[in-house]
Amino acid sequence: MQRIDIMFILLGALMLVCGVSMGIYMGIAHDFSLAPIHAHANLVGWVSLTLFGIVYRIFPELKERRMAATHLGFAAPAAIVFPFGIYLAIFAEWPFLSIVAALAWMVGCLIFLAQLIGLAFAGGADPVAVPAE
Repeated sequence: MQRIDIMFILLGALMLVCGVSMGIYMGIAHDFSLAPIHAHANLVGWVSLTLFGIVYRIFPELKERRMAATHLGFAAPAAIVFPFGIYLAIFAEWPFLSIVAALAWMVGCLIFLAQLIGLAFAGGADPVAVPAE
């Protein structure tokens, strides 16, 4: 998948807008009961997905591997569903969705780790300098 880096960064930005929106709502309402959901949307969604995208951008040989699409297939839905699952766990006492999303997230993280291990031991893993535009 040629644009996997952009897909990760785009999804990260989407999660950023969701997380910031929750933060603004909590501040206006003076109700911080959504803080765990807000934190996971920002950390798992914005930060992690964006970092995945940046790494795929810096090391383009990673996105050429079949594991990159598998990584996106696990990480993207998990990052989106996980905050909603936390909401259900807190407010509806139904943790099942958060558990499934957390496990899918872990699989995505393990795939990313495997990608990096493969890169480290394959040799020739020089980062690509991307000129500013």
